[in-house]
Amino acid sequence: MGELNTADLLIQCLENEGVEYIFGVPGEENLHILQALKHSSIQFITTRHEQGAAFMADVYGRLTGKAGVCLSTLGPGATNLMTGVADANLDGAPVVAITGQVGTDRMHIESHQYLDLVAMFSPVTKWNTQIVRPSNTAEIIRKAFKLAQQEKPGAVHIDLPENIAAMPVQGQPLQKDQREPLYASYRSLTKAAEVISKAKNPLILAGNGAIRAHASEALTEFTTRMNIPVVNTFMGKGAIPYTHPLSLWTFGLQQRDHVTCAFEKADLVIAVGYDLVEYSPKRWNPEGNIPIVHIGTNPAEIDSSYIPVVEVIGDIADSLHEISKRGDRHGKPTPTSASLKAEIRQDYEQYAEDTGFPIKPQKIVYDLRQVMGPEDIVISDVGAHKMWMARHYHCDRPNTCLISNGFAAMGIAIPGGLAAKLVYPDRKVVAVTGDGGFMMNSQELETALRVGTPFVTLIFNDNGYGLIEWKQINQFGESAFIKFSNPDFVKFAESMGLKGYRVESADELVPILKEALAQDVPTVIDCPVDYHENILFSQKSGGLTCPI
Repeated sequence: MGELNTADLLIQCLENEGVEYIFGVPGEENLHILQALKHSSIQFITTRHEQGAAFMADVYGRLTGKAGVCLSTLGPGATNLMTGVADANLDGAPVVAITGQVGTDRMHIESHQYLDLVAMFSPVTKWNTQIVRPSNTAEIIRKAFKLAQQEKPGAVHIDLPENIAAMPVQGQPLQKDQREPLYASYRSLTKAAEVISKAKNPLILAGNGAIRAHASEALTEFTTRMNIPVVNTFMGKGAIPYTHPLSLWTFGLQQRDHVTCAFEKADLVIAVGYDLVEYSPKRWNPEGNIPIVHIGTNPAEIDSSYIPVVEVIGDIADSLHEISKRGDRHGKPTPTSASLKAEIRQDYEQYAEDTGFPIKPQKIVYDLRQVMGPEDIVISDVGAHKMWMARHYHCDRPNTCLISNGFAAMGIAIPGGLAAKLVYPDRKVVAVTGDGGFMMNSQELETALRVGTPFVTLIFNDNGYGLIEWKQINQFGESAFIKFSNPDFVKFAESMGLKGYRVESADELVPILKEALAQDVPTVIDCPVDYHENILFSQKSGGLTCPI
């Protein structure tokens, strides 16, 4: 290699951070970065759209805890990237987004494709900056990764003008610092133990922060020892095994459900790694009268419905262990909400033998759960199917059902499936999507074929935007502007060199899923869904009375 330039140093810094992949689209203003990557250990994965690249980085970051990296050129490339960056930031996934930019000699005048990207990305990132001095590159990259990966994780953005990228530079990557965990104060631990010990009907609310902190084992031990039921958010699935007798499964639907009753009877909510963006406390504590113990890595966000009586701030696993040692619930009866488990399970299992066609969403999710192992991964897109995945797909392990629920961006499932298969090539991976979400990023199936990531895409097909229809009917009694037609998804898949299947009866789904998961190329399953169940669920939830 010749003289080191800024782009070369940037890539060396990314290597130093342990970056394995960069997802992106080539462009004129990132040519020097692409050239530097030719000599790098980092694999550049050329995507078909910048949004797909950002979603891949998003899911990579959420699964590994290491920042996923995505790259675009300036202008339209950067605006395409922005949705996935915003999703990562609101969902707490570490991402470093890099954009090309016009030269600094053109920024003061109206210039082809020029936008102030630092200003544009500022509202959707934890931090962002533009490299204007080549000598600052190593500091900027190290800061970007440190901020992206520290709790609460999120997205950062670096803008690199093309003339700066080409400039010669002297320097080397900075040494990574090792951050020691911080532990909660004795006072907060003692107070939390006292409050929890006195409660008659406490309830644990487990969020994604418990998974990010690798506190699932500690939470399961705490739950068992303290004899307290647990509900998890959409993003907290697997925080404790769903088979645990005190697991009340998932909470977060915007309609009454069995788990709503648990909150109505609770005299204390113990929020463990709960981010308010996962499900607003105004929905489960509208009057702000349920006492809350906040256990997290960071202090609680300010919300009139979420004012803790005590905050335990520090390493979550250690906090749970220390509270358990100090607490005394010996001889206390099991909280009444634990009795809800039988009804929740009965509701789930009633669809096991359903033969209706098109298939009920509950039955699709039930069958999918039967063919997936405890370590296998599903990525849920956004739409009506997401509500059913959230309610009925239950997890033994953390990060085995990924749902975007902070930003809730459509189109994440297929790029996310690719990223999941890169991280865990030996696990089964299924991208669950509606037909609307499928058509937003289906082009990335070509990327999946090219890079060798054989996952299954399962389409809930209703020829429309089913979730919006559900909302419209609930609010207005009728729907509008939500229907469309689709291509033949089997032929669509086959035209790309993939394997396509169409489900034509309820009893075909399980064998098709098993066959699709055994393929060595990406596969697409077109599964007609009966979304009349959406309205029926709304009617049932409206009349739901709590048995406890």
